[in-house]
Amino acid sequence: MRATVIHGAGDVRVEDVADPVLAEPTDAIVRVSLTCICGSDLWPYKGMEQDGAGSRIGHEFVGIVEETGSEVGGLRAGDLVVSPFTWSDGHCTYCREQLQTSCVNGGLWGSPGSDGAQGEAVRVPHAEGTLVRLPVEPDSELLPGLLTLADVLPTGHHAAVSAGVRPGGTATVVGDGAVGLCGVLAANRLGAERIIVMGRHTDRTNLAREFGATDVVPERGDEAVERVRELTGGEGTHSVLECVGTGDSLRTALRLAREGGRVGYVGVPQEGDGVDVREMFMRNVGVSGGVCPARAYIPQLLPDVLYGKLDPGRVFDQRTGLDGVPDGYRDMADRKALKVLVDPS
Repeated sequence: MRATVIHGAGDVRVEDVADPVLAEPTDAIVRVSLTCICGSDLWPYKGMEQDGAGSRIGHEFVGIVEETGSEVGGLRAGDLVVSPFTWSDGHCTYCREQLQTSCVNGGLWGSPGSDGAQGEAVRVPHAEGTLVRLPVEPDSELLPGLLTLADVLPTGHHAAVSAGVRPGGTATVVGDGAVGLCGVLAANRLGAERIIVMGRHTDRTNLAREFGATDVVPERGDEAVERVRELTGGEGTHSVLECVGTGDSLRTALRLAREGGRVGYVGVPQEGDGVDVREMFMRNVGVSGGVCPARAYIPQLLPDVLYGKLDPGRVFDQRTGLDGVPDGYRDMADRKALKVLVDPS
C-alpha cells in the first residue's frame, strides 16, 4: 500500500510500504477514508534530522473496518469508525479515569513500530478501546467534521474545559490555527459571553467570528495584553486557551488571565523559556491542560457534530489525495493553508 513517510525537515514522501496485518487478537485493520495534516506534524517537518529509513506520520483518520482480531468485540467489518490520535486499551487504571493518553498499553500513531494515519490503511492496536463507531454512511458529507473528532475538536474542547470556561464568562483564545478555532467553538458551546481570539490571518479570524468569537486582537506581547485589558475593563479574561505551544504564547496567556482566572494549555510545548510561578501565585492564576484525552471527549462531542450544532469541518481549507501530501505540508508550513484534508482513495 501507499503511505506518507517523513525523512527529515522538509522531506515528506509518499512511498510503498507493507500492508498492515493483524498482529494481536485485539487488533483491527482499518481502511482509511479520510485523514489530514495536523499543525503538530509541522514541528518534525521543520526540525527533524535526516533519517534515511524515514518514519510513518499522521495521527488523525476515519475509515472502514476491514478485519478484526478474535478478541475484538463491538466492532465488525464494514463499520465506519473514527480513531483518536492515540490508541488505548480502555480498561487500565488511566483509561477508567478517562485519561486514555496515559494508558499503560497505549501509544501514538506514527511512533516507532506503529502505522501513521496518512496512508491507505492502519493496524489499530486495542481496537475495542480505541475506535468509535460512526452512525453515518461512508459517503456522508459530515465526514470532514467527524474527522476533527480525532484531534483538533477535542483538543480545543480540552483547552476550554481546562481553562474553566463557563456560561456568561469571558475567554481569550491564543492562536488562530485549527486547534484555536476549535477552541473558539468549544468556548461558545460552553456558554462564554465574550470570546476574544488572538490572530493576524484575516481568513482565519473571520472564521473565528463565525464560530462565535466576539473580538479579534492581532497584536502580540505587551500590546496584546494591553488590548485585551482594554476590552475587559482592565481586568483580563476569566479563561485563557493557549493553543500554540511556545514559551512566548504561554507567558502571554498567563498575563491575559484576570485575577483568579485560569489558563488551559494544549499547544504542544516546543520552544521558549518557562514561566514565573511567583506571578501566578500572587494573582491566583491557575494552569491546567496538557495532552488531550480525545477518546474521553469523542462521545460528548459526537452528537453536536452529527446534528449540526457544531461545524468543525470548516477548518479544512484544502483537499488533496495522497500524491498531494508533500505539497500540503509545504502549503501549511508557508501558511498558505490552514489544515489540509487528505483522501487516500
